[in-house]
Amino acid sequence: MTLRNETMISIRDVQKWFGSYQALRDITLDVKTGEVVVILGPSGSGKSTLCRTINRLETIDEGTIRIDGQELPNESGPLAQLRSEVGMVFQQFNLFAHMTVLENVMLAPVQVRKQKPEAAKKRAMELLERVGVEAQAHKRPAQLSGGQQQRVAIARALAMDPKVLLFDEPTSALDPEMIKEVLDVIVELTKGGMTMVVVTHEMGFAQTAADRIIFMAEGRIVEENTPEQFFTEAKSERARDFLSKVL
Repeated sequence: MTLRNETMISIRDVQKWFGSYQALRDITLDVKTGEVVVILGPSGSGKSTLCRTINRLETIDEGTIRIDGQELPNESGPLAQLRSEVGMVFQQFNLFAHMTVLENVMLAPVQVRKQKPEAAKKRAMELLERVGVEAQAHKRPAQLSGGQQQRVAIARALAMDPKVLLFDEPTSALDPEMIKEVLDVIVELTKGGMTMVVVTHEMGFAQTAADRIIFMAEGRIVEENTPEQFFTEAKSERARDFLSKVL
């Protein structure tokens, strides 16, 4: 049993360039086991890039990232193993269009974890029920609303029993009336002790669901604080300016 005060994600002195543009500057951050960290900041601040480096969808140029004590590997075999422990939910749902909802959720447990199909199917149905879309199990993604598709994507990430869940702006592609149904599922997950890093523009969610707010600007972590302190008495002028525009 991992204790809550142990570090699940350890990021040290990370730098990331895209050509001559430096997207991440001197990023050092720890995320504890069971902690929900919400990353806020203006567009182009490096939030999504940082999120994507945590499971090496983006490589880093300098520094180290460790998950549960293990440094991110470069080789494809160990990297696939690590990615199976770090679930990710994207802006665009990235479901396989030719498969049913149930098949989408079963795929990785069967192919990567080598689960027996019957066991994977049982677990997939439990997860689809958990996120409220079990009635859609035998439909194709195109037959679902955006909110339903994103909830399927969350179930798919959970199917691997990951140590960490990453959310990269999970509601930004959704119509306003669908945002709440997805955020409600994520809020429910925060109560279950899952280690989560969430990049979002949803301030209400950040205020209620986060254990800690990380505020980024121009590739740097400018401020980190509890939600209460961040939203009522942000320390940096950059954060206060940001909040004055979004609240």
